Amino acid sequence: MKKFFALVLALCMVLCMASFAVAEDVPTLKIITLGGGQPDNYEAWITKLNPYVEEKIGAKLDVECIGWGDWGSRRGIIIDSNEPYDVIFGDSGNMNADVAKGAYLDITDMLADNAPGLLELIPAGYWDACRVNGRIYGVPTYKDSSITQYFVWDVEVLKELGLEEAAKNCHTIQDATPILQKIKDAKGEPSFPVTKDGVSQIPFIFDSFGAGLRGVGVRYNDKEAKVVKIFEEEDIMAQLKEVRGWYESGIINADAPQLAEGPTYKACFLAQGWSGAAKTAWGRNMGKELVAYQFGPTILSNDSVLGSVNFVSINSKHPEKALQWLNLINTDTKVRDAFKYGLEGDNFEYTADGRVHLNEGRSWPWPAYVQATFFNYSITDDVDFNEMDEVKALNDAAEPSVLMGFAFDATKVQDQILNCKTIWDNYHPELLTGSVDPETAVKEMYAEMEAEGLNDIIEEAQAQINAFLANK
Repeated sequence: MKKFFALVLALCMVLCMASFAVAEDVPTLKIITLGGGQPDNYEAWITKLNPYVEEKIGAKLDVECIGWGDWGSRRGIIIDSNEPYDVIFGDSGNMNADVAKGAYLDITDMLADNAPGLLELIPAGYWDACRVNGRIYGVPTYKDSSITQYFVWDVEVLKELGLEEAAKNCHTIQDATPILQKIKDAKGEPSFPVTKDGVSQIPFIFDSFGAGLRGVGVRYNDKEAKVVKIFEEEDIMAQLKEVRGWYESGIINADAPQLAEGPTYKACFLAQGWSGAAKTAWGRNMGKELVAYQFGPTILSNDSVLGSVNFVSINSKHPEKALQWLNLINTDTKVRDAFKYGLEGDNFEYTADGRVHLNEGRSWPWPAYVQATFFNYSITDDVDFNEMDEVKALNDAAEPSVLMGFAFDATKVQDQILNCKTIWDNYHPELLTGSVDPETAVKEMYAEMEAEGLNDIIEEAQAQINAFLANK
């Protein structure tokens, strides 16, 4: 009898160990992304999603969404401290610097085996923007990958003040001034409220070639591809002066340079995207009827492609699974909908024709642009058009930057870039909100940058660009 019980006990132990081993064989991928923080129903959402993800790629997810205001500092700590993660969101402002730090995995030779859907989905030129020294370090989010900027207006305010035609014909910063002044005077409050990021769209026609430094770049259509100090350019300075006038006249809020997060409601704002987003995204978030009119050209650049990228950690214990995850979210509509819309049965419902019905009062705080492609999620039932048709048309019509496909090797000037970026971070909240005289601030900013090696950066970038164009 003792032998029998011993045998049973041993068998139970073996079974338990086997079960444990099986459980251990299913890795959990740490995904770090940007947005409105953890949803109130995160646990229910991840509990429902994980079995499906496990079925598809043999892994589970643990998603940390860092809030907008904490993103810069928190992300920097994660990278610099080698905090464990598998996939993290990033952009052109940090890619080259993080690659130089050895933060990201070279995925070039892993894509074909682990992410064939990504290779089929994302155009070859977009992958080129994610190369450093010829190697691919990130997965670009294939979406509104061209840059089109829009003035976005509150329709009710335009109608009330008789400004509909004026807004329709507003295509420059200067055009906007009299409209914004009339709204401000009528409403008694700032008509163009901004945070410390200010009017960040001003230099968008320049390609900063992935250097991560907003102060220098190449004008997208400059055939000579001359690297310039962007904010010294005559047209850019004219816009800065106009924004300065906005601040002085109260069109921009006085606390803008110190404000990390702004008000939900804005009578007017600038946004990158497509005109249909005025109804499907911006207006929905604001609870207002909005209209969008294009500001400037539609272009495709390294900066626009690198505006949203996901990277695999060099320290990931499961890099193949991490790539398989990125392949899944970019190709599987069910997973894509979960990240864009939230929990089915709570945040949204599927309609009989396969559209998404958003439940009132149950908005999902994660932005779609940081996650994956825009071309595989379900369309909502409150519009009579597929907005992705417009996005595809804009991508196809975009004028490519003269540097499209150029990958800057920042190795020789990485210290100079980091030092100059710190200076830019100090100046831009005041410069782009109009709270300082731009001529004085720009002169001082570049003088400080030059003392930290700005000219070395320009010289190195120009030499690489010249070589790129010579071999193009």
